[in-house]
This record gives sequence, structure tokens and C-alpha cells, in this order.
Amino acid sequence: MSNQIERFQDPGLPEHVHRNADVDPKAEKRAERQVAVLFLLSAAGTVLTIAAYIFIKSDKYTYLPVMGSTNIQQLFLGIGLTASTLFIGLGAIQWAKKLMPDQEVIAERHEFRSEEADREDFVATLKEYGGSAGLGRRSLIKRSMGVALGLVGLSPLVLLRDTGPLPKKFFETNSWAAGTKLLLDPAGTPIKASDLEVGAVAQVLPELPAGTERTLENTGKDAVLLIRLRPEDFNLDAERLSWTHEGIIAFSKICTHMGCAVALYEQQTHHLLCPCHQSTFDVTRAAKVIFGPAARPLPQLAITVDADGYLVAKQPFTVPVGPSFWERNSSNG
Repeated sequence: MSNQIERFQDPGLPEHVHRNADVDPKAEKRAERQVAVLFLLSAAGTVLTIAAYIFIKSDKYTYLPVMGSTNIQQLFLGIGLTASTLFIGLGAIQWAKKLMPDQEVIAERHEFRSEEADREDFVATLKEYGGSAGLGRRSLIKRSMGVALGLVGLSPLVLLRDTGPLPKKFFETNSWAAGTKLLLDPAGTPIKASDLEVGAVAQVLPELPAGTERTLENTGKDAVLLIRLRPEDFNLDAERLSWTHEGIIAFSKICTHMGCAVALYEQQTHHLLCPCHQSTFDVTRAAKVIFGPAARPLPQLAITVDADGYLVAKQPFTVPVGPSFWERNSSNG
């Protein structure tokens, strides 16, 4: 018996099977039209997205089976964005499968960095055969892909309108003034210090002058959180401590990061948490930021009591409430 191990023969590559588009001009043209149609469907999806954003009002709803009450604008935005990205991907896949070069190439293992001569040969080959993908001679695909890519880039530009314009002086005014009574939200009743136990949290709004309508706009800027701690729990300077009353401290409810409602209070740690991006504020240190993307503490509202014992504002906010933005600097909060 021979002790030698018989070597396996290199089986080589199987015989190459050409695609229909490689051998049949009609199949090639048909594949080209299919890719172009997919790219044009992508463009149509982008047009639908932009049209839905501009022409459909954001407060319109309809009832759909399974989905229930559905916002019409959001529905068509979703359909349009899905179509624009899906069909441009499907078009690229079809182009690669049916029209791009279909040749097997053997690449031997080598060092990670090729020899300089090999690298130069590669660049030369790439320049020589770069047109084999067929983009240059397939004008239908080139034009339809250009339309799809050009339009799909417009979607984020149009939707970015929601991030502007800059608020400028919007957050510098609100309804708080010296002597303004604090009203429980949504009851609308005045509140005394004795109504809050240690650890309690309440949302309040300012009492508006007679004849003034409470709107969503001023409610958003005016919302304030009251939190009652033990006075010894505070770590405040003398001025900030004078803005509290019997352990009750008041802060704007608007997160200084992106303007979300700060509404989660951890009684054991005395931390306020914004649920949107997890900015965390230390109540005992005047809502100093201890975690998250917020750049500033929550503005503190100085409070006291009136002759009847009801909580009132001692003065307006000393800095603008609301999120940080480019025009805001350290001098204006």
C-alpha cells in the first residue's frame, strides 16, 4: 500500500453561463427599460413626498382598516419616501444583475499592499475598462438615474424646513411677571405651599390678565414645574436659595436642548430627566446639567407667596426659556 497522499486536482471554474442580456439585444434593451422604469418610479416617490409635505395639511386624518385613525400627510410622506429609496435600490440591483459585466475573475492571495507596479497597472486597467459598466452608452439609464438621484436629494432639503426659522426673540418673552399667581395645570386653581408634600411635583401656568386667551404658543413657553424638597437638600448659593419658598423650587419645563417637556422626576436622586434625549438636571443644584446633550441648566423661576398665602412669581425669568440655538449666547442665556 502506498503511503503517499493523492493530490486533489484543481477542478477549475465551471463553464460560464451567459445571461440573456449578454447574447440577446432585445433582452438587453428590455432589461435597460426595466432599470429605467424603476429609477423613474423612485423619482415619482420623491415628487409624492414633496407634494404631500407642501399641499396636505398636517392636521388632516382619515380612518384606515388595521391602522385606524391615520394622519394623511404622514401616510403619504411615508409612502413617498419608501418608494423613492426602494425603487432606486431595486433599479441598481437590476442593473448590476442584468447589465453590468458578468465575468469570473481569479484573484490570487497576496500581501495586503500590492507592489507599486501592480497598483499602477490596476489604475490603468480601471481607466481603460471603467466604461464597461455601460453607463456611458446606456443613455436611458443614465438619464433616469440622474432624475431619481437628483430628486431624492431634494426630499431632505424640503423636510428641513421644519427645523427653521430660528426663534430669534421668541423665547425672550412669556407671561411671567412679578406677582403673577401660579395656577395648577390643568385645573387652573391657585396653589399654596401646604398643597405640596416633600417629593411632590406639580405643573403650573401663570394666571393671565383678564381677557387674555391662553394659546398653545404661550402655554408651551409658560409651563413651569414645582418640586418640593427638604430645605437642607439644596446646594444653592444665597441668591438662588432666596428664589425658593419652604423647599419649593420652580423651573421652566422646556428642555434647554431641543425644547421637549422635562417631566420625569426621580425622587430619590432629585434628578429631572428629559425623555427625548435623556438630558438630566440636578434639582438640588439649580437644575445643573449632569448628563446628556443639554448645554444649559433649566431656567429657575423665583417664587414667593402673596398676602393670602398663594404661590406667586417674585420676578420674571432672568434668562430666556427654551432650547439652545445659534443666536443664543452666554449673555442672553
